[in-house]
Amino acid sequence: MTRRALSLRVYSFHEHPNTERLMTTLHHSLWRALGLSLLALTPFVMPGAQAQPAAPALEAPAGRAAKQAGTAARDMVAAANPLAAQAGREILAAGGSAIDAAVAVQLVLNLVEPQNSGIGGGAFIVHWDGSDVVTLDGREVAPAAAKPERFLGRDGKPMPFYDAVVGGRSVGVPGTLRLLEVAHRRWGKLSWPQVIAPAMRLAEEGFAISPYLNGIVTQDKYLQNDPIARTYFYGEDGKPKPVGTILKNPAFARTLREIADKGADAFYTGEIAADIVATVTRHTTNPGDMTLRDLEGYKVEERAPVCGSYRTYRVCGMGPPSSGGVAVLQMLSTLEPQDMASIRPGPDAAHWISEAGRLAFADRALYLADPGFVSVPVRGLIDPGYLKTRAGLVSPDKSMGRAKAGDPPFQKTEFRFAPSDGVEFGTSHISVVDRDGKAVAMTTTIEDGLGARIMTRSGFLLNNELTDFNFAPEEEGKPVANRVDTNKRPRSSMAPTLVFDADNKLYAVVGSPGGSQIITYVTKTLVGILDWKLDPQVAVDLPNFGSRNGPTEIEAGTEAEAWKSALEAKGHQVRAISMNSGIQAIVIGPNGLTGGADSRREGVAIGN
Repeated sequence: MTRRALSLRVYSFHEHPNTERLMTTLHHSLWRALGLSLLALTPFVMPGAQAQPAAPALEAPAGRAAKQAGTAARDMVAAANPLAAQAGREILAAGGSAIDAAVAVQLVLNLVEPQNSGIGGGAFIVHWDGSDVVTLDGREVAPAAAKPERFLGRDGKPMPFYDAVVGGRSVGVPGTLRLLEVAHRRWGKLSWPQVIAPAMRLAEEGFAISPYLNGIVTQDKYLQNDPIARTYFYGEDGKPKPVGTILKNPAFARTLREIADKGADAFYTGEIAADIVATVTRHTTNPGDMTLRDLEGYKVEERAPVCGSYRTYRVCGMGPPSSGGVAVLQMLSTLEPQDMASIRPGPDAAHWISEAGRLAFADRALYLADPGFVSVPVRGLIDPGYLKTRAGLVSPDKSMGRAKAGDPPFQKTEFRFAPSDGVEFGTSHISVVDRDGKAVAMTTTIEDGLGARIMTRSGFLLNNELTDFNFAPEEEGKPVANRVDTNKRPRSSMAPTLVFDADNKLYAVVGSPGGSQIITYVTKTLVGILDWKLDPQVAVDLPNFGSRNGPTEIEAGTEAEAWKSALEAKGHQVRAISMNSGIQAIVIGPNGLTGGADSRREGVAIGN
């Protein structure tokens, strides 16, 4: 294996309109530190079956070929931690559906990757049942007591970011568990207790702390101030428990046992709900206002999928309150007139993808928010005629600098300005395809790494999702679309995505964490798979790059840094930064499945 294969980079880099955020890079040897058997984690193909041959692909960029693509004959799961992926594979091997596996993966991630997701947060699911795409919104909701001025200080100005994050003020009503239950009732094949069992077993028996989890806890300044989290994550010496320490969570095991017996109602009512409310409202320095009624009233919303064409493919994603599906389709539409297959990875590709990003992020800032509160012109934003006009604004030779929002058709009401970046750093993605060809793309989050830095007695961290709202309720004298409001869902950038071929057969399942950069991470990966014919592992490991309608960002420490002068010659303001994606991709071919799990994190793509 290369040095890159043994390197894990842990980032905590945030772009947010209300604060400057910490950036730290930690290097760890993942496999050596955990003592994991690579053989045990190697994807395998059932005897007598042929693995899908790798598509014609570029040479992997220097230093980036950290993993080989996973292959399987019947089914596959790609997730951000080997133990979570293994739980999903076990469920698939037992005859479970894609959603059965996704439930198992998510609950194990709650244990092994608690900094990024869990039942204290929210998620989106894009599901393919073999004939229809269905999208379910399990996004967190602001409590009934929430008001637009929630994140203003006494001086009337937006609070410093971490003053808002740490404590109960930032916690939204969690949606993930109700989402899992709704999806399982609709598409599950195995029993509810059966899909919960892997996480319950791991909570009781314990698991080895990974370098990624250790790195996040080590660099964080706030988690140790919570007494329950301090006991769980830190030793008696006050230092984070070291890599390889066996961590058990009996409180979470009890919570899972209640949920297995009584369903999600055990979470949204009763003792667990009371524990959540107490954790939020009794915070000593920054209490929130969530109530038992807020929890009991939480509902999962089925949203219309956002679908569009890209060359011979059909691409479907999540609509508002996520901006991800719309923005990805807008970027692809801008790229479609270009011969991306000939352009190949490099500064020219970075130019086109960055310019496409500027246009998409300009529209995103103006139009996207919770559709229950703002009339979002989704139909106009993905209208082919409108997008053709927008694509015409891109020059092959010069960056446009900062793009302005367009004027899409089919607007029902006057739009309102929504500048918030919608960051989710503490996020993870799960891609699953089962033996029946059904699939799940699920992106799941607690927003910032380690969420609100408060842990319930029930054994899980709580989100800080309300800081995904814009802190200032007005901009330029107009109400902000993504302002805080009663029972409102904050805008997201998550972009779980399904791709279908010309015969409407499922072709790819893709998604990523990474805050607002999720949109460019997913677009880059789709171009890599669909235009450059890369196998999914090489596609996800390509250097990250793009623009969120500001500087053109290129991933520090990769060959993308060599593109800087060529981009600057086209007028780009270039910034090399850490870009911590966690892309999980599965491609379905005539002979089986091929998967890629982002080498920037700990994940694997494995199947049966």
